[in-house]
Amino acid sequence: MNCPRTPLILLLFSSVHGFQYTNLANYVDSHQEEYVEALREWVAVESDSSNILKRSELHRMMELTAKKLQQMGGSVNLIDIGNQELPDGQIIMLPNVVTAQFGNDSDKRTVCIYGHTDVQPAKLEDGWATDPFNLTEINGNLYGRGASDNKAPVLAWIHAVEAYKSLNMELPVNVKFIFEGMEETGSNGLDAMIQSHRDTFFSDVDYIIISDCGWLSRKPALTYGTRGNCYFFAEVEGPKQDLHSGVYGGTVIEPMTDIIGLLDTLISPSGKILIPGIREAVAPLSDEEWKMYQDIQFDLESYMSKIGVSQLMYNNKVDLLAHRWRYPTVSIHGIEGAFSDPGTKTVIPAKVIAKFSIRQVPNMEPVMVKKQVTEYLHSMFAKRRSPNKLKVTMVIGAKPWIADIRDQLYEAGKAAVKRVFNTDPDLIREGGTIPIAKTFQDVTGKSIIMLPIGGFDDGLHSQNEKISRYNYIEGTKLFIAYLYEVSQIKKSSV
Repeated sequence: MNCPRTPLILLLFSSVHGFQYTNLANYVDSHQEEYVEALREWVAVESDSSNILKRSELHRMMELTAKKLQQMGGSVNLIDIGNQELPDGQIIMLPNVVTAQFGNDSDKRTVCIYGHTDVQPAKLEDGWATDPFNLTEINGNLYGRGASDNKAPVLAWIHAVEAYKSLNMELPVNVKFIFEGMEETGSNGLDAMIQSHRDTFFSDVDYIIISDCGWLSRKPALTYGTRGNCYFFAEVEGPKQDLHSGVYGGTVIEPMTDIIGLLDTLISPSGKILIPGIREAVAPLSDEEWKMYQDIQFDLESYMSKIGVSQLMYNNKVDLLAHRWRYPTVSIHGIEGAFSDPGTKTVIPAKVIAKFSIRQVPNMEPVMVKKQVTEYLHSMFAKRRSPNKLKVTMVIGAKPWIADIRDQLYEAGKAAVKRVFNTDPDLIREGGTIPIAKTFQDVTGKSIIMLPIGGFDDGLHSQNEKISRYNYIEGTKLFIAYLYEVSQIKKSSV
């Protein structure tokens, strides 16, 4: 009887024969000043995707990215992903997505590396110690907006490929890049672009790599999961206009009172989510996960010191990490329409909009979360017997993402970290949301890994964002090593 031959993926941790890592690492060390200058040039571009007045800078950033890849001999395309409609009805062009390809050997694996070159807003007067768009090195740290999120990781990947080519070494895998300029504002247009290129650009891709995250501590890490984000507006509308609290206070049922009362029904002081069905959807923490969390390098005292608090919600590492990564949370962000300027104003707002989000985890679908939250808030509002009107809207419904840590991509990651840092990485999850990971997973069906080089204290989205020179340079070596380790994932037959 003839048995069918089925492909089996094996990771061959063969000897380093043929992989000249030392030569490549030496090349990186000898060119690190050039790498810092490249980052300086990129940080100087104010590619803030949230500010339409900076849109020309965003276009320039994508052109710079494409030019650098072209100078390396890559097959580069600037892909038009359409227009963006602003709230006032104005139409402006979205920045092009840059794609590139190095190598087209059908006998090799093909990896696709995703990154973004847009940044969060930043101004010196916001509390920066240095000009956010002038890369400044202080005590081995490179300060500047976008330094860690995500310009240095993007450059590190480009420099990794460049090192192979400059030393006339054959790339161990085919490399494709996809870089966008709208990640910080929701990746407008990217989902449609990925869908439309599924059977062309992505057709021969074996694995997708994302380096838009950071380590948990000073120890290198591999990231295998992110939480989703369901963001809500809860609007309560009452009088036809704002009222004087002295003249009308005590005679009307105030929208602000209603909205504060509703927010208080979302979460208990101990952090328990009170919305029925939310907690019940979460898979229980397994013994395997507990052991994994227990072994992760993480210090609660340092964590408290870093964020400036005297007490945390949980007083042991496992509970804290579990609630940061794999349990849902409710966070209240603000109330639009409420008086928040300095000084006093004795006003009763006619309409207020509370803004809150639920970071959801696997097994929680945004559509169901929307239904649960909407029904719950309306039931709580009904109990208040208020004549005011309540409207609940979910404005973001980004799904969580999780990978299988037994995937050979993660074994390759462990090998690369071991080679460069001489230690085993922590396997971690992110409490935040990187929606593109789930999009890649759903549309392409490819295996995905998040391979971070950013530090735990880089201050993403905050004042004084930075990446250390060490992480930037050693991260470049990590990417070089990872390309080789991925090439060792072989197909055989049984």
